[in-house]
Amino acid sequence: MVKRFERFSFTISEISKYWHKLTANEMEKHGLRGMHSVYLLTMLAYPEGVTSAQMCELCGRDKSDVSRMMSIMEKKGLTTKEGIYQNLYRGVYKLTKEGKAAAEQVRCRVSIAVDLAGKDLDDDKRAIFYEALESIALNLRELCREGLPE
Repeated sequence: MVKRFERFSFTISEISKYWHKLTANEMEKHGLRGMHSVYLLTMLAYPEGVTSAQMCELCGRDKSDVSRMMSIMEKKGLTTKEGIYQNLYRGVYKLTKEGKAAAEQVRCRVSIAVDLAGKDLDDDKRAIFYEALESIALNLRELCREGLPE
């Protein structure tokens, strides 16, 4: 059991490390950090816009991180905020034309990275792998919320 845990932990850590390095390299082209890729891709999926609260939920980040990241992207002309400005968390963020172009480029590059990372997997193994990852993530989220059983 311990050996399985070590392999699992090391592999997830290694995947995360290299994935973050790749996204950081790609986002550097836009003067942004790797985490901005998650925000750009999320916003691309919601062209009608998203609130800070929605971004927190969709990206798994807290309000301060969302606020900071969106502010940086707004200053770079990639996003705009529409709606209620009196309440920082009620306005709707949308991608600008430049933001959409950057997000499309990121999506293209991410697709290439995912294809190359999984090049040794056939379609069936890839489907099983993603299903397993999703299951593990959901189970870990629940364990964090409810705590480990005694």
